[in-house]
Amino acid sequence: MAKWIQGTVIDNIHWTENLFSLKIDADVDSFSAGQFTSLALDVGGKRVARPYSYLSSPDQQPIEFFFYTAVDGVLSNAMVKLKVGDSIWVRQKANGFFVLDEVPSADELWMLGTGTGVAPFFSILHTELAWQRFQRIVLVHAVRTEEDLRYQELVQGLREKYPDRFLFQAFVSREVCSGTITGRVPAAIADGSLENTLGLQLDTRRSQIMLCGNPDMVKDCTETLKARGFTKNRRRTPGHITAENYW
Repeated sequence: MAKWIQGTVIDNIHWTENLFSLKIDADVDSFSAGQFTSLALDVGGKRVARPYSYLSSPDQQPIEFFFYTAVDGVLSNAMVKLKVGDSIWVRQKANGFFVLDEVPSADELWMLGTGTGVAPFFSILHTELAWQRFQRIVLVHAVRTEEDLRYQELVQGLREKYPDRFLFQAFVSREVCSGTITGRVPAAIADGSLENTLGLQLDTRRSQIMLCGNPDMVKDCTETLKARGFTKNRRRTPGHITAENYW
């Protein structure tokens, strides 16, 4: 069985009523950007655990995670109350194949995420490998309301570091906000508004796409892209779409 180690909360950042991040000091094994581990707390005499993707990159400490407090989420509603110095269980070894080693080479990498599903993308974007493998990278973050658009300081840092190679586009589904696209990502792919806004076209000859977040977004984007000739990426049959549900 995978080994649990005890971590210490370094910071608990409450972004909104339902969004928060934990920074944790824990001696975890080395991992690949895009992978996940499991976090756990002992609640009512029972260890409650759930997998979460790293938001921090492999060379960053403390490790960091991004959460949504679900109404019936026993673990998330316990973690949101943690204070600096509190303990939390962390799986020492990471898992998962949502990593760049599984993505074929291409000129462009499109990262489409919803909510906290952008976490593995930030982990990947802060590695040298991402910028060695792809000439241009697009990050799309879809949220419900403008206040859910977090980690904009990381987005700005990437814009400044890679001004000609990094593009960011926000979607807000329940509000009309300047600089964002209103609605859902699959619809904006279908009608061309995402590409028109960015001034960049998805193309089977030069684009790789990573999808992470709400299973409905992942499914609908996959079907929309398949209608345009994109295929799922598999080890034995490389394609264009690499996906992970993160809910």
